[in-house]
Amino acid sequence: MSDDFSRLPRPDVVERTFRTHDGTELFYRCWPAATPEPKGAVVLFHRGHEHGGRMAHLVEEMRLPDHAFYAWDARGHGRSPGERGYSPSFAASVRDVETFMREIRDKDGFEEGRISVVAQSVGAVLAATWVHDYAPKIRALVLASPAFSVKLYVPFARAGIALWQKIKGRFFVNSYVKARFLTHDPQRIASFEADPLITRPIASNILLDLYDHAERVVADARAITVPTQLLISGADWVVRHGPQHDFFVNLASPAKERHVLPGFFHDTLGELDRAKAVALARDFILRQEAAPEPVPDLTAAHRAGWTRDEADSLATPLDPLSPKGLYWALSRAFIRMGGWVSAGIATGVRTGFDSGSTLDYVYENQPRGIGPLGRMVDRTFLDAIGWRGIRQRKIHLEELIGDAAAALKAAGRPLHIVDIAAGHGRYVLDAIAKLPEPPASVRLRDYSDINVEKGRALIAQRSLPASVTFRKADAFDRDGLAALDPPPDLAVVSGLYELFPDNALIARSLAGLAAAMQPGALLVYTNQPWHPQLEMIARSLTSHRGGEAWVMRRRTQGEMDQLVAAAGFEKIDQRIDEWGIFTVSVARRF
Repeated sequence: MSDDFSRLPRPDVVERTFRTHDGTELFYRCWPAATPEPKGAVVLFHRGHEHGGRMAHLVEEMRLPDHAFYAWDARGHGRSPGERGYSPSFAASVRDVETFMREIRDKDGFEEGRISVVAQSVGAVLAATWVHDYAPKIRALVLASPAFSVKLYVPFARAGIALWQKIKGRFFVNSYVKARFLTHDPQRIASFEADPLITRPIASNILLDLYDHAERVVADARAITVPTQLLISGADWVVRHGPQHDFFVNLASPAKERHVLPGFFHDTLGELDRAKAVALARDFILRQEAAPEPVPDLTAAHRAGWTRDEADSLATPLDPLSPKGLYWALSRAFIRMGGWVSAGIATGVRTGFDSGSTLDYVYENQPRGIGPLGRMVDRTFLDAIGWRGIRQRKIHLEELIGDAAAALKAAGRPLHIVDIAAGHGRYVLDAIAKLPEPPASVRLRDYSDINVEKGRALIAQRSLPASVTFRKADAFDRDGLAALDPPPDLAVVSGLYELFPDNALIARSLAGLAAAMQPGALLVYTNQPWHPQLEMIARSLTSHRGGEAWVMRRRTQGEMDQLVAAAGFEKIDQRIDEWGIFTVSVARRF
């Protein structure tokens, strides 16, 4: 944009609210563009303890009058409701970001490709986590002094907060940061100290979640491919530089840049000499607007890429006499011993820990075993973070299947449902049981004889009508899927693609579904972009495929979404659990 337009008068700020995912009405400000045809939108995310009004100065200072600007007050901050400094979880706030972006799209027509994000401190961690977990195709991401690691200064403070929260429950920690340690700008210092909307406390659960999610995103930043600029304050008293540099090194963005600003305090975009930082952000956004970076093709990540390298490393046998080899041999032995008393572990040892039988047991979530010891061991097994994620995935599946069914019914479709790898089918049957009226048909399919037998027994146990069927079929048989008749209005693929590293298999399955489905039909699919126990699973647990090691190749959400898009679908919704392990998405056939 030419500077000739930089002084165009902008319409007055508009104050709005939007209803986020749990019904909470969050406050935000919108500054419409000064031109009739906006070139894009810039969404601002404030730092912790502050609110969107503290970012308002950037609307003029960035000199982008042909762009609309948006700034929210995060829940528990500013003029948004909620206990001050509190959110149910960091993941809930990340989902707030996703809902906010949909508000901007639906209300003002800005698709992701026309949106740039400028975020600071805690807001930058929220934005980075959103980009990592939801894989949006935004124009640019500018992160100013992201709070990947807050300096608490008190030794063992993080461990102490975690212990006290476990003993006492959620509590609040007041910020120690004085305004003079945030910026050298005397006006910003005075306004901070006088601002009644500044939120000093932060809930202990959010502070701990902030660390956990930041560590995950920094370590897995290779999943982020959108153009990203990192602005680092050189004299930051509040957050550590090391994780910021690690994040940058790990970034897979083909267009990425890092700028260290000497002498800057933590409030990078509110510093006395902030014109330098603002100019860097403005230029980066304009460059991405003028010459958009091609989106990296992730569909070949199974052949070359860091998740392939990770999986190959986990599949490589260890020296049995090495310390690691001995450690994991003992782990395998303890698991088999646990199977002597725990019904859940015994099921995993017998059928594979990734089998439909094990997952159905996890869904039931009722500890069983030999005596009190067996039930205690089984409870520990069922409470593993991966299984908690699986149960949350079931909740998300039921929610999105219900939403998809309602949308299809509203569009006048008869609602023929197919699940191509249903396991025992419990999650689908539970989901349709909650629908206000039964679907026209429900066809469950699976390749395992055990799953088909158990699924049919579950259908009979529930006395379901003849329109609900279960048959043996191959989920990777393209022609068999393409011949589905009647064509499915809603197809479900849950927990299947995660088990197979080869994208050619996934593409074949999706192509078959796409050939069977009519425009407007919906696909519900799952993914596993991350897991905190990949090595334990690979070294200690066996799969349903002949008892071999359960080695998983993760797919980033961007990779999975590209495979779905290549088959002829457009993602329209997504859920992710609070640990960032499993996603459930909905895509529309176009």
